[in-house]
Amino acid sequence: MTNDKNAEPNGTNPAVTQEALAHMGDGRLAYVRQIRSEKFAEIFPQAPQIEPGVDLFALYAADGTPIMLTDTREAAVANAWSQELEPVSVH
Repeated sequence: MTNDKNAEPNGTNPAVTQEALAHMGDGRLAYVRQIRSEKFAEIFPQAPQIEPGVDLFALYAADGTPIMLTDTREAAVANAWSQELEPVSVH
């Protein structure tokens, strides 16, 4: 028997909603993701085109909002730190 007030009747923890997941880490976390330049226009439609076949690194807010794009992971991490965000990698 459990004393967890959030447990489901079958004894499992409730699922986290998409909304709750989107707000986890708001203002504290950012994630770094390697992308190909072909995806660049989808993520940053206002930016100029980049040659296809280039590996890039995007920094996103915890809610998925793109923050910046760079050619090195180190620059993305440094940008997160400069904004007092804790960077995490997404593969």
